[in-house]
Amino acid sequence: MAPQFEDQGGFETMNPSPLLRWAVSMMLRRFSSPARMEKRRAKVERARQRKQQPHVVEYFHQVDDGYSHLAAQLLRPLADAYDIELVCHLVPGPLGKNAPEPELLLNLSRYDAAKIAPHYGLNFPPERDAPDAALVELATRILAGAGAAFPDVAPSVGDALWSGSMESLEKIAERHPPADAATASNMVEAGIARRKALGHYSPAMFHYGKEWYWGVDRLYHLENRLRELGASSSGTEELLAPRPAIETGPLKDDGSLTLEVYPSVRSPYTAIAFDQAVALAKETGVTCKVRPVLPMVMRGAPVTREKGVYIFSDASREARATVPVSRGRPWGNVYDPIGNPVRRCYSLYPWAASQGRGAPFLSAFMHAAFREGIHTGRDAGLRHVVEAAGLSWQEAQGIVDNDDWEDEIEANRQAMYGFGLWGVPSFRLLDASGTMRLGVWGQDRLWLVSREIQRALAEH
Repeated sequence: MAPQFEDQGGFETMNPSPLLRWAVSMMLRRFSSPARMEKRRAKVERARQRKQQPHVVEYFHQVDDGYSHLAAQLLRPLADAYDIELVCHLVPGPLGKNAPEPELLLNLSRYDAAKIAPHYGLNFPPERDAPDAALVELATRILAGAGAAFPDVAPSVGDALWSGSMESLEKIAERHPPADAATASNMVEAGIARRKALGHYSPAMFHYGKEWYWGVDRLYHLENRLRELGASSSGTEELLAPRPAIETGPLKDDGSLTLEVYPSVRSPYTAIAFDQAVALAKETGVTCKVRPVLPMVMRGAPVTREKGVYIFSDASREARATVPVSRGRPWGNVYDPIGNPVRRCYSLYPWAASQGRGAPFLSAFMHAAFREGIHTGRDAGLRHVVEAAGLSWQEAQGIVDNDDWEDEIEANRQAMYGFGLWGVPSFRLLDASGTMRLGVWGQDRLWLVSREIQRALAEH
């Protein structure tokens, strides 16, 4: 086996014992349980009412993060629209094992923020480089000294920072005196400690009632929760940041565009979006090219417990909101396919693709792993997947467990890194000449892919 496919240490990358795999799968089911979430929410609300406390929303801001700048533009509207007490913190990006690709993440935050901002009615300048360190330092000190004015000051500070204007920042500093460097550093350290105490690692995060919401993309979950609690004070039914819809028309392609889909069959986010991505390509006439990659933990990237808990909890919330039932099965009956089940799946993928059943095969595998609770590493489980995809188990038995798939899967990983992405699911939209029009990461970017397809066809 090639070195990049060997186990590289840690539970996530090895093949656990049957008992350990079962125990972890039960834990993931617990994180994914809507009943557990509702029970926790009810308990939090009872405690809040008993103590006569306000609805406290905490926000964690990274000055040089594109996603944070988008979130900052919604702080004042959020505070005005809901009966909440908003507490703002300064933090850096993910630290330690929670940051496998910190530079790529910041680059992505700028690129991605510029792409999604107009669709949310927000602002972010396109094609921005990392801001100058002196600008970041002053911006941090201004926000550290802003106090209760943070929601009002943060957007203008971000505008000045991302425009590269020291003059604009200095004018803001005249109205809002910056904290000294030591005070600002202490506030960042306090933000790190508070974020860790609450169980997270990323910036642009909102926290309310033991639940996390990432930036503008998850704000609709927080808004809906506050509305259910009767905390809306705006009187309007419109959300500040509703999830944009996937568009499949009116324009149709003749195959001139290609949508590359980079899935991992162990990724809960991939399991949510994969069928939607394939359907989007089919419904718009775009050529779909599926390029599977190994799960990050099987590529040597560590996943901490806090990250794993958030991913599976958030994926469950997203699945219920966007694809609540698939083939009669609700989300969350998980049987973790990490390790050998993934390898066995990928050993059959080239054969399934040669039969014209590559996408249905991966779909059936993820459906079994995330909705049916099937142990896909066993012959019985893999047979279920193969036959659900319309393929022959008898033929598959003579092919499974080969290593011919390794070079293709590694080439897919390298291609994904080549356009600046490393996580799954990722999507790349290519024009007829093979030039990239869009490269994005996340199941919550399919709506952006769909709109770029329509924009490309309008230009065609």
